[in-house]
Amino acid sequence: MLSILDRYILRQYLGTFGLLLLLFIPIGITVHLAEKIDKILENEVPFIEVLKYFLDFTIYFANLLFPLFLFLSVIWFTSKLANNTEVIAFLSSGVSYYRFLRPYMIGATIVCAFGFILGMYLAPKASKGFNEFHYQYLKKGKKDRDQSNVYRQINDNDYIYVSYFNVAEKSGSNFTLEHFEGNKMTYKLSAKRIRYNDKDSTYTLVNYAKRTIGEHEDVIVNESKLDTVFSFELEDLTPVEYIAETLNLPELNEFIAREKKRGSSYINRYEVVRYKRWSLPISAYILTIIAVAVSSVKRRGGMGVNLAIGIAIGMIFIFFDKIFGTMAQQSDFSPLVATWFPNFVFAILAIYLLRNAKR
Repeated sequence: MLSILDRYILRQYLGTFGLLLLLFIPIGITVHLAEKIDKILENEVPFIEVLKYFLDFTIYFANLLFPLFLFLSVIWFTSKLANNTEVIAFLSSGVSYYRFLRPYMIGATIVCAFGFILGMYLAPKASKGFNEFHYQYLKKGKKDRDQSNVYRQINDNDYIYVSYFNVAEKSGSNFTLEHFEGNKMTYKLSAKRIRYNDKDSTYTLVNYAKRTIGEHEDVIVNESKLDTVFSFELEDLTPVEYIAETLNLPELNEFIAREKKRGSSYINRYEVVRYKRWSLPISAYILTIIAVAVSSVKRRGGMGVNLAIGIAIGMIFIFFDKIFGTMAQQSDFSPLVATWFPNFVFAILAIYLLRNAKR
C-alpha cells in the first residue's frame, strides 16, 4: 500500500521525467529538421514519409537518451524538495532514508520496464524506418561509409563484398564472392550489379562472371544476366551497425547465433548492441540512487549546484559508455565487460554517495 509520501514522490518522479521527454524531444526534432530540411525539400519527400520519419526519430531519440533524461529529472525535482526543506521534514518525521528511497525505486522499476520494452522491441523497428529514410532520401547520391565498401565473411570459406548497397532498393554494385579452401582461393564470382528478389528469394546478377582457378589454367564464365540463389541472407549486404539496431531481441539472438556459426568477424559489434539493451534499463536504478544522493542535500548554491554536479556525472557516464562500447566494437575487448563496466563503476559510486547522504 502506497502512502501519501510514496504517491507524492512517485507522481513527481514520473511527471518530471515525462515532462523532460516532452520538452527535449521537440527540441531535438526541431534541430534535426533544421539540419535536414534542405535535403527533404530537394528530394521532394512525401509529407506522410516525413511524419513517419520523425515518429521513428522520436522513439530512436528517446531510447538513446532516456537514462540521461531520467537522471536530470530526478535531480531537478529532488533538489526542489531539498530547497523547500521537504526532505528534512520527511526524515524528521521518523522516515528512514531507505524508506524515503522506496517510491524512487518504484518509479525506477516503471521506467526500467518502459526502457526494456522501448529498447527491445519499439526502438529496433523505429531504427529501421529511421535508417531507411536516411539512406533513401537524406544520403541520396552520396556514398556514406555505412553503405559503401561492405565486406563480410559469411561462413568459414566464403567472403562477400559490395562497393555500395542501397537498402531501400535491395540492390548493390560491384558485387564479389570469393570461395577459399584452406588458404587457397578456388573460385571467384563477380557482378556489376546485384539485386534481391523478394518474390522467390533469389538474386539477380548483371554482367556476371565466374572465375574457377585451376592448377594449370583458369576457367572463366561470363553472362549478361543470371538469376541464382546464395547461402547468405539479404542482411549480410546491409551496413554492420544497421543490421543489429533493427532487430528485436529474439531476432537479434537468432542472428548472433547464426553469425557465430559462420565465423563472422563482426560478432563483437552485435554483442555490444545486445548487451546494451539489457544494461541501459538497469542503469535506471543506479542513476536514480546517484541522483537522489546528490540532490537530497540542501546546498548553499541551491538547485544550480545540484544540476551542475548531475550534468557532470551524466556526461561522465555517457563518456564511459561510448568509450568502452567503441573499444569492444573495434578490438577483442569483451562486449559483456564493455557494456556492464559503466554500470558497475557507477553502482559503486551510488553506494558511496548513498552512505554519505544517509549520514
